[in-house]
Amino acid sequence: MSKLVAPHGGVLKPLLLTGDAHADAAARAPSLKQIRISSRESSDLVMLAMGAFSPLDGFMRQADYLGSAKEMRMADGTLWPIPITLSVSADVATGISEGEEITLVDDDTGETMALMVVEEKYKYDKALECRQVFTTDDENHPGVAKVMAQGDVLLGGPVKALSEGPWPAEYGAAYLRPAQSRTLFDEKGWTTVSAFQTRNPIHRAHEYCTKIALELTDGLFIHPLVGKLKAGDIPADVRMACYNVLLENYYPSERAALGVFPLEMRYGGPREAVLHAVFRQNYGCSHLIVGRDHAGVGSYYGPFDAQAIFDQLRPDDLQLTPLKIDWTFHCYKCGGMASMKTCPHPKEDRLFISGTALREMLAKGNKPAKEFSRPEVLDILVKYYQSL
Repeated sequence: MSKLVAPHGGVLKPLLLTGDAHADAAARAPSLKQIRISSRESSDLVMLAMGAFSPLDGFMRQADYLGSAKEMRMADGTLWPIPITLSVSADVATGISEGEEITLVDDDTGETMALMVVEEKYKYDKALECRQVFTTDDENHPGVAKVMAQGDVLLGGPVKALSEGPWPAEYGAAYLRPAQSRTLFDEKGWTTVSAFQTRNPIHRAHEYCTKIALELTDGLFIHPLVGKLKAGDIPADVRMACYNVLLENYYPSERAALGVFPLEMRYGGPREAVLHAVFRQNYGCSHLIVGRDHAGVGSYYGPFDAQAIFDQLRPDDLQLTPLKIDWTFHCYKCGGMASMKTCPHPKEDRLFISGTALREMLAKGNKPAKEFSRPEVLDILVKYYQSL
């Protein structure tokens, strides 16, 4: 019997069809109305397919959408901080009947991704959703821009997934579904697991946070996002090389694991931090490392807003616990990594480390100091930037 935390909502609900059910649905798909879906919708669909978005059974109906957008809760009270939706234009919506089964096709690749029964179609207030979820309707925010560019009608209903896109083939054993990560953690004998969310190579401040977590839990799950990022972000294959070389040289192999997930970033700050917690619980994690500016972008959120939002939740909303870690840096007087809670020295003695600063130095052809990142990681990053 597993001693890991229960999935969000009590049970994993992977929606990917297999065997005869998959064959029957795939044969039926070409005869149905074809609806093109965006890269974000496609990545959400893959998260539904693998069970990472349990207990959702598809794209949100109106009551769940409104509850999620306004109160971070679905109609039945289940915590869900960001709406998971599928949009179409008003013209396309006119040609779809409620109760009709449709085929969902990835707009970038043309791949058939799923069948969906359209239980509801409804209009919605894009600006209101943005203000609630992102705290702004400024279209310079990348998450807001995506929502404002959506169609004017949302389709809600259950999905039957036919594909997980290119991710399983591209990432092989690193592509872990929640059921697989739970099996892995059980095999390792872990009962408590800290998840580390990242979309950047791991620098020394990140490493410090993860090693604090290793002092507190049985295992560490380094869980990078490999979905579509914003312009200027380091490609996933380069980041994977950085993660692997770091794990090989600086982490105990029996206490650390690496897995990827294909979600597209929304840069939703506090709300996205809660979403990260929800699906990490589905993966079997008992803790989520939440540091400075988690899932943020620009100056839309305070540096620790993503920590404070967890204090607003009810005690029974999550079985997962946030590990709130203060601003971390290299202190020359301390002679190593430290945080605001542990270091008494003034800012002149501190080297503040961030993924943004690291990328800026590398893009200018400057090799960062050894205090920024491990030399094996810097070698990979310097080679990548020299190739541009």
